[in-house]
Amino acid sequence: MKTVYTIGYEGTDIERFVKTLTAVGVEAVADVRAVPLSRKKGFSKNVLREHLESAGIKYLAMQELGDPKEGREAAKAGDFDRFRRIYSAHVDQPQPTAAIKKLAAASDEQAVCLLCFERDPKTCHRFIVGERMGAYGYEMMHLFGDDPARYVRNRDKLPKRSSAAV
Repeated sequence: MKTVYTIGYEGTDIERFVKTLTAVGVEAVADVRAVPLSRKKGFSKNVLREHLESAGIKYLAMQELGDPKEGREAAKAGDFDRFRRIYSAHVDQPQPTAAIKKLAAASDEQAVCLLCFERDPKTCHRFIVGERMGAYGYEMMHLFGDDPARYVRNRDKLPKRSSAAV
């Protein structure tokens, strides 16, 4: 099985966030936010790209995998069943389906991490994107950007890149 990582930036800062990604060996971040802007310092698209690239990590803009406004509103209201229904219907449309195929191809070439805001992956659409990547032989590993040291300490327990993907 191949691994796709996921991470949310809620509850962290850009420095710990990037340290977490580098500790795990992430080579590219797929920004799956519909609106890649943030009031949180360092996480708007262009500034985030600069931080990532200075650490040797590619930035992949994938707004086509973003959650539609109706889904974001349902999630914000805590109606996660409705949110999952809305996003699942969205992601099964032709453009997002093609984007997931593109994302899987990119993940075959490099260690990719799906990025969105929510710390808890189960309340975020990146979890559903990760589920869809299962069709391409991927399983998810959820990262938490508030404690990069945990990944450094446990580096030997992290998934290894398969020789087919290298």
